[in-house]
Amino acid sequence: MRIVAVTPPCGVASGIGWHTPASVHFGTAEEVRDQRAVTLAEAYARHPERFGRRPRPPEIPQTAWINDPAKRQEPAPQTS
Repeated sequence: MRIVAVTPPCGVASGIGWHTPASVHFGTAEEVRDQRAVTLAEAYARHPERFGRRPRPPEIPQTAWINDPAKRQEPAPQTS
């Protein structure tokens, strides 16, 4: 029996398209995404019955925030 890991590898984040921060920072994320697209297309061509639709790697966002300053709410003043 072959066990397949279903958890993402360490250091990747869903908010940046399942890339490492270093890959996004140093500009290799597009190349990695392109290779993932090739791999997914090959997997789909070999076994389309395994997919509900044609798989595509996620888009890489232009910006990613841990705490988006545009959505930040100022804390309510404390009254005691």
